[in-house]
Amino acid sequence: MRNPITRRTMLAAPALAGAATLLPGCASTLASGGGAAKPALPDWYADLEKRTFDFFWERVNRSNGLVPDRWPTPAFCSIASVGYALTCYPIGVERGWCSRADAAELTRTTLRFFWNAPQGAAATGTAGHKGFFYHFIDMERGLRFRQVELSSVDTTILFMGVLFAAEYYDGDNPVEAEIRKLAANLYARADWNFFRADGRAQISMGWHPETGLIARNWDGYNEGMFVYILALASPTHPVPADSWQAWTAPYPNFWRGSGETRHLAFAPLFGHQYSHIWIDFRGIQDAVMRAENMDYFENSRRATYANRAYCMANPMGWTGYSRDIWGLTACDGPGNYQLPFKGQTRTFYGYSARGPLGQPDERDDGTIAPTAALGSLPFAPEIVIPAANALRQWPGLYDRYGFLDAINPSFTWSDKKLEVGRINGEHGWLGTDYLGIDQGPILTQAANYRDDFVWRHMRRSPEIRLGLERAGFTGGWLAQG
Repeated sequence: MRNPITRRTMLAAPALAGAATLLPGCASTLASGGGAAKPALPDWYADLEKRTFDFFWERVNRSNGLVPDRWPTPAFCSIASVGYALTCYPIGVERGWCSRADAAELTRTTLRFFWNAPQGAAATGTAGHKGFFYHFIDMERGLRFRQVELSSVDTTILFMGVLFAAEYYDGDNPVEAEIRKLAANLYARADWNFFRADGRAQISMGWHPETGLIARNWDGYNEGMFVYILALASPTHPVPADSWQAWTAPYPNFWRGSGETRHLAFAPLFGHQYSHIWIDFRGIQDAVMRAENMDYFENSRRATYANRAYCMANPMGWTGYSRDIWGLTACDGPGNYQLPFKGQTRTFYGYSARGPLGQPDERDDGTIAPTAALGSLPFAPEIVIPAANALRQWPGLYDRYGFLDAINPSFTWSDKKLEVGRINGEHGWLGTDYLGIDQGPILTQAANYRDDFVWRHMRRSPEIRLGLERAGFTGGWLAQG
């Protein structure tokens, strides 16, 4: 099982020589997406999208809309998985995989559950507090799972799905009208300043009723951008106007590379993807990006290339890394061991955030996750599509719901107790679960790549526009009214 908080901060590590070198095709473009025609997706990709959609459509608890953290291992609900599910149901509608009426009814069930779920400061018997929700909740009752944190970022992912639903279900009928009302009420109830209750300038990553606010804040550069966008736009409990500046203040510690390789680094690729699933950062800039003459979309493109370049350089000599087998992010792993590998003692991990050495939150134990590359499809299709093709051929990795979580070709010990997964013969360790936070980026980013599906709906969201404007973003689609 993964830990509630897996993020670490290693800001002072020097850049690994050669690791951030980009490959041809990574020219800096402010607006992104212009110029040469984008590569076509292979024919089999539609099968991947349908299988990935089926994970959410088939594994959801239809009595309350809760989605498991993983499957087939029995699991609690991840509220982030629910946020992705709410975004994926409309994709299924548009692709003909489910009816609009069925998707709307399931969405209403989900939003009703979260609106009515018990809130309060008690350590047990509640689903959340101050309008936010616990990272993991029970699949049936929806109550806090063990002692996990009240999560600011996972609630943000849930809210992104909620706000997307409000934009998509625009019909003049009672079900869709209730979806819009519930979405507005859920968002308005959240007290973002609760995560600053001890006077801190930034938003805490979470809260435990037993111990209070988590010391670590959302700052610097990682997936937390959308936390501040929603917090700034709140109609009832907005954070102070200078909160975006508090978020960006540590940026000088995150820059890596130079020239066209220069980018704000965060080692696991999910940090460059999650906010971008719902927010179209192409061509819009805050003060930092105006000074750099690029945008956050281009930053994620450069980070994707850097992740691949690191895997190609393979400074630790792991088995399997190549120009097409790459992608380091948060995922399962074989387990926590120190074992001999090619004449050295190497450390392996269970569930953990992974990424290139020399970057903030660095960790490399030879584990590759398909969602790392595929979640970057809109940023760098010319390298992601070959990776998808290669991973599709990896024995055992592609199955009922598309790509399983991860592989580690270097971990071949059949006598070790595995945290999850199995040894896949000569191909090493294979993670045998599907994770909701893997599946969501794969499907939603494919939809964005195909026709801007999530982005074009969220560009209409008054909450997203307001949050961006309060953060100081200008230009691009924001200037078009």
